[in-house]
This record gives sequence, structure tokens and C-alpha cells, in this order.
Amino acid sequence: MTASLMLAVYAIVNGNEQGWTSIKTLGLLGGAAALLALFLSIEGRIADPLMPLGLFRNRNISTANVVGALMAAGLFAYFFFSALYLQLVLEYSPLEVGLAYLPGTVIWGASSLLLSDKLVMRLGIKTPLLIGLALMMLALVLLARTPVDGSWAIDILPATIAVGLGAGIAFNPILLAAMSDVGEEQAGLASGVVNTAFMMGGAVGLAVLASLADSRSESLLASGEGTLAALNSGYHVAFVVGAVFVAAAAALGARLLRAASAPAPEALEAHGRPAAAETGSGC
Repeated sequence: MTASLMLAVYAIVNGNEQGWTSIKTLGLLGGAAALLALFLSIEGRIADPLMPLGLFRNRNISTANVVGALMAAGLFAYFFFSALYLQLVLEYSPLEVGLAYLPGTVIWGASSLLLSDKLVMRLGIKTPLLIGLALMMLALVLLARTPVDGSWAIDILPATIAVGLGAGIAFNPILLAAMSDVGEEQAGLASGVVNTAFMMGGAVGLAVLASLADSRSESLLASGEGTLAALNSGYHVAFVVGAVFVAAAAALGARLLRAASAPAPEALEAHGRPAAAETGSGC
């Protein structure tokens, strides 16, 4: 599974340079698909699989995994390309880039600990998830209009606050959705599968977005556009597509998630929030 993901990401990142129809790109993508098929075949045959495929017959688990993967693609777009914008366009130092995320990190932690569970208890799983995804989509749309001569307070801080609130609210409902329709003995497995889907979605999604941004920037540079303007326009493409990923996550969640009763709050604490939440907030 790991090798499959590595090959797919490598092929996508280098697709613009090698050519999307080149033997190398198609061969790498074919190898990734073959390794994924081999993984699924092994997991379907052995008596004690690492990832029981029957788990995905549960609609809430399948939906939570897809929603988590799409949301991760949007979040990775936010962290990766906003950092590039700050450092390469606005010429922030690496330390300044890290500090620029501090308000959003604090808000993320506070909303996750103090707000998300209360919203779930009051409104159920689906509504807080959609609220969180809407805030993340808003952040990406705001970033898609950042100018070359932008400022942190006007162009970055509002998006950082929106992501902090949105991600802090949305992570718990995704885990609860995955765990709500399984027995206690499978709750840890369900939350672990969501973590894995999140990291896979983020890796592949970021590879796709990086390729799109690079293609846009290269095209503008070839037409005579300035370096900073070309870079910034490429980042805008990544933010817009990232917002589309998050919008797709919201649409799937609204349409397919069942409003099942959530596990007790202590169950969520026992199995933990998505590891990517810690990774993202640490950026």
C-alpha cells in the first residue's frame, strides 16, 4: 500500500515534466494501480487482515473515509501553498512563516477541545461537519485572491482563523461518523482507517495540486509574466481546486452520511482524533 502511494505521488508530481502520456508516467501509475490491487487481493483472502474490506460495506465508514481524504487535500493545499506564498512572494523568513500560523493553531486547538463536541451533542454529526467544511472552503477562497503585494493581517489572518475554526469543528464529526455504526471492538480500527485515508488523500491531493500550480506558473512565465505574479497565480489555482475538493467533501457528507447516534465522548478520547489534525496544527 505504501509503495503504491509513493509511486502514484511520484508520477503525479513529475507528470508535467515527463509528460502525462509518457511511458514513465503511465508505467508508474500502472505500477501503483497493480500494487493497490495486490494489497486489496491479499486483504480479501487472509484470515486476519490488517484492513478488513468488509468494513467498507458500512456506508458511514466509507463516506467518512472519502470525506476525510477530500478534506485533507484541501487542508494540505492551505498549509503548503500559503507557506510558499508567505515565503516566496511576501519574502517572510521560515520563522515568520511559522509564527503566521500561530493564531490559527491556537483557534484550532480551542475549537476542537471546547466547541466541536458541544456542537455534536447539540446538533448531531452532520451539521457540525458541514459547518467546519464550509469554513475551510471559505479560507481557501479567500487565499485564492491574495495579491503579490499582500499582507498577513489582511490576506492571511482571516483565512487562518477560518481554517482553525473549521478544522477544529470538523475532525470530531468525521471520526464519530466512522465509529457510530460499528461495535466497540472495531471502533479503534474504524478511526485508524479514517486516519489512513486522511494521509493518503492529503498526499495524493497535494501531488495533484502541485502539478496544477506548476503548470499554471510555467505557462505564465513562458508568456512573459513576472516570476512573482506567475508563482502567485499558480498558488491561486491550487487554492481554487483545494476549495473544490472541500466542497465535494461537504456535498458527499450532506448526501450520504446517516444521522446515526454518536459514541460517547469518552470513546472519542480513547481512540484519538486524526493524527493529521496534530500534524496540520503543528505546521
